[in-house]
Amino acid sequence: MPHGWRGPGPGAEAWAGFGRRMAAGLVMFFIVGPLLVLTLLIVLATVAFDVPGWVWLVIFGLPILFVMALAVFGRFAFRTLLPARSLIRAAGSLADGDYSVRVNSTSPATAPVVASFNQMAERLESADEQRRQLLGDLGHELRTPLTVIRGEIEAMLDGVHQPDPDHLEVLLDEVKVMERLLEDLRTLSLAEAGALALHMELTDVVAVVADVAETHARLADARGVRMGMTVSRDVPEIMVDPVRIRQVVTNLVVNSLRAMPEGGSLSLGVSGGADEVVVTVADTGIGLPPDEVDRVFERFHKGSTSSGSGLGLTISRDLVEAHSGSIQMESAPGAGTVITIRLPSVLEH
Repeated sequence: MPHGWRGPGPGAEAWAGFGRRMAAGLVMFFIVGPLLVLTLLIVLATVAFDVPGWVWLVIFGLPILFVMALAVFGRFAFRTLLPARSLIRAAGSLADGDYSVRVNSTSPATAPVVASFNQMAERLESADEQRRQLLGDLGHELRTPLTVIRGEIEAMLDGVHQPDPDHLEVLLDEVKVMERLLEDLRTLSLAEAGALALHMELTDVVAVVADVAETHARLADARGVRMGMTVSRDVPEIMVDPVRIRQVVTNLVVNSLRAMPEGGSLSLGVSGGADEVVVTVADTGIGLPPDEVDRVFERFHKGSTSSGSGLGLTISRDLVEAHSGSIQMESAPGAGTVITIRLPSVLEH
């Protein structure tokens, strides 16, 4: 079964119900209808030789009943089979790549399956748009380092400067930028596909966060940022992938330091109990407006002060959710930013 399969959902149930209704309608049309005709023929043949008075009622009544039944069946066919034909045509257009196709139906019999089809089409259209945007954003992100590399190589070939260590180091830095971007994309694709391997072990999250703080203390000092850490009592060890959790906290700390004005402060916090461990990264930076807060976890979305690839927060969200946790940002212009990570003490499968 596919990864993450949880059994039939509303869409599958809608299609199954549609199939049952179609089958019932076909049975009524192709079995009950002919039986009525056969009954009428038998009655007519019986009374052909001897026609009492009550037979006239049968002779005229049965055709009327048959016409009424035929009208009912015809109405069913009109309200069910015609929308089904529209649905089949739309499915063909969808298969040909027209993700904007939609189906309209006023029939209660086909309404659930039409709604399911339209929802599927909307998701495919959204996925196609995201794919196009991803390719465009990726090309934009790779264009800058490639332009620098090309310019440096051309300058060396033209004799503008020699291929000395200083200029070669510039090329190496740009190559590292592309490597980091490609590695981020790989991690993101694995996480979103549910194929990211997590190496779970009993981990002291306090030690992981403290290690991140110590690693970036020099960078904070260079930027004139005060960094501190608070830890509540009795924070339990939990089953996580320490490398991935360290990556998440590192992303958040680096983002905060990049957006922090000189003289600001960055506070890391770890607390927890029997159910979860909570990690917070709070800064006194410039903050974000509400419209940017709603989009910070989107791929390649970068704020006005961001100099990264726009993937760090997206990867952080996916890594936290891969641990059955959650991540949330609270921010306001001039009031700084607080990011809260919640990790369950027991990993949910």
